[in-house]
Order: sequence, then C-alpha cells, then structure tokens
Amino acid sequence: MVRAALFATLALVLFLAQSMVAFARGAPESFADLAESISPSVVNITTSTTIARATQPGPVVPEGSPFEDYFRDFLDRREGGGDQPQRSQALGSGFVISEDGFIVTNNHVIDGADEIMIEFFTGEEYPARLIGRDPNTDIALLKVESDTPLPFVVFGDSDNARVGDWVMAVGNPLGQGFSVSAGIISARNRALSGSYDDYIQTDAAINRGNSGGPLFNMDGDVVGVNTAILSPNGGSIGIGFSMSSAVVSKVVNQLQEFGETRRGWLGVRIQDIDSDVAEALGLPDATGALVTDVPEGPSADAGVKAGDVITSFDGVEVEDTRALVRRVGETEVGKAVDMEVFREGEAKTLTITLGRRETAEGNGDTVVPSPEAQDPVEMEILGVTLTELTDEVREALELPNSVNGLLVKGIDETSEAFEKGLRAGDVISEAGQQAVNSLQDLEDQIEDAKDAGRKSLLLLVRRDGEPRYMAVNLS
Repeated sequence: MVRAALFATLALVLFLAQSMVAFARGAPESFADLAESISPSVVNITTSTTIARATQPGPVVPEGSPFEDYFRDFLDRREGGGDQPQRSQALGSGFVISEDGFIVTNNHVIDGADEIMIEFFTGEEYPARLIGRDPNTDIALLKVESDTPLPFVVFGDSDNARVGDWVMAVGNPLGQGFSVSAGIISARNRALSGSYDDYIQTDAAINRGNSGGPLFNMDGDVVGVNTAILSPNGGSIGIGFSMSSAVVSKVVNQLQEFGETRRGWLGVRIQDIDSDVAEALGLPDATGALVTDVPEGPSADAGVKAGDVITSFDGVEVEDTRALVRRVGETEVGKAVDMEVFREGEAKTLTITLGRRETAEGNGDTVVPSPEAQDPVEMEILGVTLTELTDEVREALELPNSVNGLLVKGIDETSEAFEKGLRAGDVISEAGQQAVNSLQDLEDQIEDAKDAGRKSLLLLVRRDGEPRYMAVNLS
C-alpha cells in the first residue's frame, strides 16, 4: 500500500517535471539550421546619393597681390577642380518577401538615394527601384528584377510572440555583411515616437547596418523589422527595437497595391484619460480616448463632440489613444464604422465614414463665434486668478477671435491646479463639458459638480491653440 502510494507520488512528480520542461524550453541546441535556411532571403543594401559639395571659405587675397595666383592654384587643387558634387554611400539590410523580387527595408536606409544596389548571400547584385515608403513606420518596399525565382521569407504573427521567446536578427552590421545574432524578446508593444509604433524590444545584437533587416522567430518567420537601438555610444547594449510584423505586413500590402499608404482618419483630437478625469466624467474606468476637439471632417459629420469619450471602435474596445490611432489607421478608407462614445453619462453609438489620413493632415478647426465685448473681471477660484476674455484682452495677447473662455492670469504654485499643469496664459474654454464665457459660468459648473457629489471638475484648457482636458479637485 505504502509502496503503491510512493510510486504514484513519484509518477506525479515526474509528470510535473516534464510539464515544466515543456513549458519553459531551454535555448536551442544550435541556430545553424535556421540561419542556413533563411540567409539566402536576407540582403545587404548599398545606397548612393549625390550631394552638393560644401564650399569652404578660403584665404582672402587682395586683388593684384603677388600671392594671388599661388592661392588660386592651391584652392583649385584642394577643391579637386571646383565645387563638383560628391557621392555619399550608406549601408543597410533588407529581406525578400516574394519570389518575384519584392524587398522590405527601413525607409531611413533608402531615403534620398539616387541608386539602390541589392547584394544577395550568394554575392549576386541587382539594382533596385523604390515601390513606396512610409516614414510613419520607417518602412520601404523595393523591387528587383531577376530571371529566376528568388528565395524569400514570410511574415509571422507578432501578436503571438511572447516575452522570453527566442529570436534571431540577420543583417549587415557595420558593413560586415550577413551576420547572425540571437537573443530573446525583452518586451512588446514599445512606442518610441510615432503614432503607429508597435516595437518588439530584443537583446539580440543590433548595430548600424542592421537597419531594415529581419527579426525571425524559431519557425523562420519574420516577426519584426530591425529599426533602432537605445545606446549611449552608438553600439549594441542589448536594447534593440524591431517594428512588429503586425504593423509592417499591413503597410507592405498597401505599398505593394498603391505605392503609398492609405490610412483611415477620424478627424478628432484626443487624449488619454487618468483617474481624476474619469471620476469627473463619471466613467467607471480610466480607459478610452477623450475627444478634445472636432475639426471639420468625418467625426464632425457623424456628430462627435468635444468631451465625448470613445469607448469602442468597429466592435473593439478602446483602451487608450494609442490603441485607437492604430486601429483607425488600419481600417479601410471610406468604410462606415460604428463607434461608441460616452457622453454626459450615457452611451451613444455613432456611425462614421472614415476619411483618409494622408490627405487630411493640416486641416484647421471649425471657427467658434466670439462672445460680445465686455469689461474684464478678475476672480480667484481654486487658487487660480481668472479673467473673462474680451476683444481688448485678445488683442493684447494676440489671441484669435475664435478663442473663448477664461484667461488664467496667475496661479498659486502650491495649488492642485498648478500641480496638474495649469499655467498663466492658459485659456479655460469648458468646465464640466459646458462652455464657460464668464466667471459666473465657471462658478455654476463648480456648484453643479458639488451638488452631483463629484470630487473633481473637468476643464478643457487651451494652450497655444492646442486643447487638453484636465480634472481639478474641488475640495
């Protein structure tokens, strides 16, 4: 009996141990087979650019001086015969995605290039032409012509990649050509500076020249395009960034079809929501995207208003502004989409037909009529010295007539409003999602918020024409 129980316990321990080994797999015994299979599809890229030769100031010699001819000959030799254009070369990496010669790389690798040469693992070289590029994601698509089918790789699903998974980077670091490095995924969903950023962070060695090269998973699928590193000295310190294949594959499809990107456009200005803003709005959670302004465009046509919180877009919940921007950008231009917004305590569903982001950027806001002129009045509220805007105040501050609200003339630096970021020169145009054109309007909104049991009041603040919501405590 005891012996049977002992054997059962040992069997259970062995089963659990095997399960843990299966769950936490060790490093591959070798990366050689993977490197051998994918290397033929990875390419070195050399670009040439013609740049104007910089004219350097030379010595000033008085006309008629005996040294005039000497210095003229010296300068001609130094300049190589005058201000002739120079050729500049740059190196990068890329990878083939189809047997007919489409190649993916970084936009910054080929930006401004007059000539693009592709070198394959076998040593063969081909000139490439630019099909299209997307500076927003730093992706470019090239094309080479070959008489024979070319070896290629396919995109994997970066959304299934996990932190801790093994990855391999292949490229042309520092011009050394076809170099392989391995590491793990250190983090996912990193953002650097772009609206559509979705970077995989890896400790696989990435250096200059690796730009545009592929990041492979252990199945040999491309899960990222090596784009940037974080380094104090320009070399790899184990913090590299690869744009995820989830982003790249969609961009490449559009470049292949149209030669350019065609992203959906809502036509709103938005900001993230913190806990104070959520409380002021009566939201259960600090999620969604808060609309701060609605210029002329698709959202205005659909009835979206400043102060709306976008909670769902095309059936997908909106976590924050970054998620919304990516989701909208990936949606087909001209598609009619249902969008849920939270407005004044109620959920509403609006149908919006998306415009195109690339042709819409730079559109101005709608003009709001200015209020009647009146004598300025000052008052201190919540540690903030406010005055009502008049035509005279607008003229003195060089504010456009479209700006309405209350001007912040001064602020107690110990106040919560200062801590939240309010500054002298800001204009408060809304309080509690209602327009405020007088101090009485603001006082009324404060009282209404207190009567409703709110601990904070939502303000729409404009600084240098840019709107932003902030919640200030009323206690």
